Amino acid sequence: MVYDVQKIRDILPHRYPLLLVDRITSIAYNKNIEAYKNITINEEIFNGHFPIQPIYPGVYIIEGMAQAGGVLAFVSMFGEDSNNKGDKIVYFMSIDKAKFRNPVNPGDKLVYKLEVVKQKGGIWVLQGYAYVEDKLVAEAELKAMIVDKNSREGIK
Repeated sequence: MVYDVQKIRDILPHRYPLLLVDRITSIAYNKNIEAYKNITINEEIFNGHFPIQPIYPGVYIIEGMAQAGGVLAFVSMFGEDSNNKGDKIVYFMSIDKAKFRNPVNPGDKLVYKLEVVKQKGGIWVLQGYAYVEDKLVAEAELKAMIVDKNSREGIK
């Protein structure tokens, strides 16, 4: 199942400049997802990180992984044909064991691969990996929850 950027925008609330997933290339509900982001020199972040030696920030790599994981969690819970009409939101709960192995530069295709480690109700634990040309550039364990947008409740 391939999701283009329009379908991704139907699910995620993120918009420019913080929508960090261009395409979902495969998804197995409740199991795993693969997605990518094309990194271009036109990314606004390169104006300051770093103008002379542009390197894509690690926090953006983690956020891109999390967004791909959010798509996986959302469609696993609500089905592939459902649209998030703004009533649900995915909150980060934790980022553990984050490691950055190699820099990501303009011109790279950043591939995100995530696997479900555990899921209970709206709580998801995912192991995420990011690659450029099959070379591991980052990894992290991500924990998130899906809640009603207007809910003020977190985890107690």
